[in-house]
Amino acid sequence: MRHPLTRPALLIALSLGLSACGETATQSVADGTGPDPKLPPPNKTLIPTVKVAEIKEWPQGSKPAAAQGLVVTEFASGLVHPRWLLVLPNGDVLVAESDGPDRPDQRKGVRGWIMSKMMERAGSGTPSADRITLLRDADGDGVAEMKAPFIENLHSPFGMALVGDSLYIANTDALVRFPYQEGQTRIDTPPEKIVDLPGGPLNHHWTKNVIASPDGQRLYVTVGSNSNVGENGLEKEEGRAAIWEVDPAGKTQRLYAWGLRNPNGLDWEPTTGKLWTVVNERDEIGSDLVPDYMTSVQDGGFYGWPYSYFGQIVDERVEPKRPDLVAKAIKPDYALGPHTASLGLTFAKEGQKLGPAFGEGVFIGQHGSWNRKPPSGYKVVFIPFQGGMPRGMPVDVLSGFLDEEGNARGRPVDVRLDTRGGLLVTDDAGNRVWRVTGQTAAPSPIP
Repeated sequence: MRHPLTRPALLIALSLGLSACGETATQSVADGTGPDPKLPPPNKTLIPTVKVAEIKEWPQGSKPAAAQGLVVTEFASGLVHPRWLLVLPNGDVLVAESDGPDRPDQRKGVRGWIMSKMMERAGSGTPSADRITLLRDADGDGVAEMKAPFIENLHSPFGMALVGDSLYIANTDALVRFPYQEGQTRIDTPPEKIVDLPGGPLNHHWTKNVIASPDGQRLYVTVGSNSNVGENGLEKEEGRAAIWEVDPAGKTQRLYAWGLRNPNGLDWEPTTGKLWTVVNERDEIGSDLVPDYMTSVQDGGFYGWPYSYFGQIVDERVEPKRPDLVAKAIKPDYALGPHTASLGLTFAKEGQKLGPAFGEGVFIGQHGSWNRKPPSGYKVVFIPFQGGMPRGMPVDVLSGFLDEEGNARGRPVDVRLDTRGGLLVTDDAGNRVWRVTGQTAAPSPIP
């Protein structure tokens, strides 16, 4: 497989500085958004676009900007790289404090070194806390007064799912299970492995998410690719860029959908019951390409990566060509803008208290670009739905994560509705969880 970023280009990029490389967008983010985004020709430059927003702490008392009619409060702070959330039936909130595992092959060469430096600048690449933390707001005032380690000594944990009295955790290299009793504040029981997940010394996209089917009989696990467009060799992509279906009772798994470069968020659309995911697309062909997207997921469906994007647009960088696979590539349902790094996804549900404007649709956490000029993402958006499909453009729910100088105060990751109708948002650079409600929403006891 070829890769456009040669050693000389990397050295040039390094000499010019990490945030001064590449080209500039010619389209707006809105142009690359919706069911039929504008997709210009690739703009493959000698020096790839690099625009990393350096992390600066939130000033004392400051917070993101909420949309009109909404308010945002700090639900929890003092966390260590909080990534993913699970809201338990009793109102307790679990948060995965996690970062990438040790990946010696990822650091090899000049390119690996530069990538590691960019991730550090963007607030990642720190030692992983490797734990799940319990947040409890017993008095219902919108602030977690209890913050305690719940499960420790995990391996870059990310997604979580509760089925009955079984709590499933997606580590970076395995799906594991713990016994759970409602209300408990700590689990010390050793994990039971359900299935292995692709990991290893490269493990380029390390995050693994998990969601249970509505009946709890099956689990669905996301696995990202081991490269941008297969440049590390297709043999390193076995089982990756995919969603796996797992039978936890039999501890077996099967490929459910593939050709998804880096799927993360998962949820069931309430009208149709279909599984939806949000996917980070490929880089290094310009600030305007390729839009990240969300899509309903077809059993057995192929979504193009690495051979094509947004359906059947061929990526000419990839060798050998696979016209047979391109011909069957499914076009995603909705583009979310180029390089927005959309991660979290959750559908609005009955009882949410953000108002009627947010009653039917999906919330998306956009972590923010590192390779687009000007930056994209760095916000939480809502896409209205009608009849089980997106209808209309995204509406900002939370913004203000970038300051006037272009530094990142925080980076939103996961989005999840709590049991009292508020929207929780993890901020892995600000080390907080934010909570969004309507202005008229009054504190209420946890049910």
